[in-house]
Amino acid sequence: MVKNKPTPTITSKKHLARLERERRQTIVIRFAAIGVILAIIMIIAYGYLDIKVLQLRQPIAKVGDEVITLREFQLRVRLERQRLINQYLQNNQLGQLFGYDTTSQNQQIEDRLNTPSMLGQSVIDSLIEEHLISQEAARRGIVGEPDEVEGALEAFFRYFPNGSPTPTITPTSITFSTLSPEQLALVTITPTATTTPTSTSEPTVTPDITATPLPIPSPTSTPAPTSTSTPYTLEGYHQTYDKNLELYKTLGANEADFRSLFKANIFRDKLYKIITTNVPATQEQVWARHILVANKDIAKSVRERLLMGQDFATLAMEFSQDTGTKDKGGDLGWFGKGMMVPEFEQTSFGLNIGQIGTPIKTSFGYHIIQVLGHENRPLTDSEYQQACETRFQEWLVEAQKQTDIKTYDNWLDKIPADPDLQKAIEVFFGQQPIQ
Repeated sequence: MVKNKPTPTITSKKHLARLERERRQTIVIRFAAIGVILAIIMIIAYGYLDIKVLQLRQPIAKVGDEVITLREFQLRVRLERQRLINQYLQNNQLGQLFGYDTTSQNQQIEDRLNTPSMLGQSVIDSLIEEHLISQEAARRGIVGEPDEVEGALEAFFRYFPNGSPTPTITPTSITFSTLSPEQLALVTITPTATTTPTSTSEPTVTPDITATPLPIPSPTSTPAPTSTSTPYTLEGYHQTYDKNLELYKTLGANEADFRSLFKANIFRDKLYKIITTNVPATQEQVWARHILVANKDIAKSVRERLLMGQDFATLAMEFSQDTGTKDKGGDLGWFGKGMMVPEFEQTSFGLNIGQIGTPIKTSFGYHIIQVLGHENRPLTDSEYQQACETRFQEWLVEAQKQTDIKTYDNWLDKIPADPDLQKAIEVFFGQQPIQ
């Protein structure tokens, strides 16, 4: 039996052409599919890169040649939110432990947390100020050495390997000049010298290591330390440091960000001391008394009685609407410039001793002012610190005028809403309602 032989395939040119077309179509489809997959991967990768890198590099402000990025802004917003939440929780602890009413303070914190644009703007203002300070520090050759940053961190966490600084209280006598016969004729009460305890130490912030510590610039003098035992070892300090660093990392900060906060404080402290070096420790002041009334006619009538020789203190007790001074004969004590409303200040500094000015109008009413003294007087410690702060703020305002500062509005829809106050309350109080 003869087997059938397979019929040979006859391949025509037309068939070959069709096979070639099919092969090419398969290749095109394969490459198209690969292209689509690659495009999807690239879109996803770009989206991730845009969110995690590119957007965070976008400038939200520019100070001179330096850019404040969205990442820097968002990090500082989170840090500020955490600081406010810490304060809120501490207020509630004070309320529970000691019965303090912290409702008003906590309401202010809630309002701030619930107004993102206001919170964001304050952060931008703070960052601009920080960049102005660092730029001026660079121009003046001010640096923050690594050992200075480390020392600031150790002090912040209250680790003093060489002994902790002990504040030294020095009583400072504020001496009043002897009253002249003219002044003695005007008043029967003679101001006496008072002694004000003045601390020469630098205030320090005691961190709550269970919460996120946030360093706040404190431009004050540093005392010479006296040795006392350090509260924990170097190992304990490193443990505390690592624990707090982890808390900062949950807010999006890395170790460089963490240390930069302390370096910024060093720049501010050093520049503050330079800017305020020549702030005078004395100030031109006026000693005055006044009678505050509701309208001009009453003011004119009271002044006429004063000019006729009636007693100022008696008329003040009878007519003055200033409840804080009327029982003291209208006596305002000594005050410097910037402490009173402009109209009152201008009149007071322009009167001679004993002179009774014509009635002036302010937002409080009508004032009849009599000046009892003009002197350059030594400032108290708090007054001097305020004068230094005023001088530094004046420098900041001038620096802003002289620097090209640009701000953009691309941050308004990118303000972080975390950390969240309600979640923090639930964690801190074990989800128990706050009484």
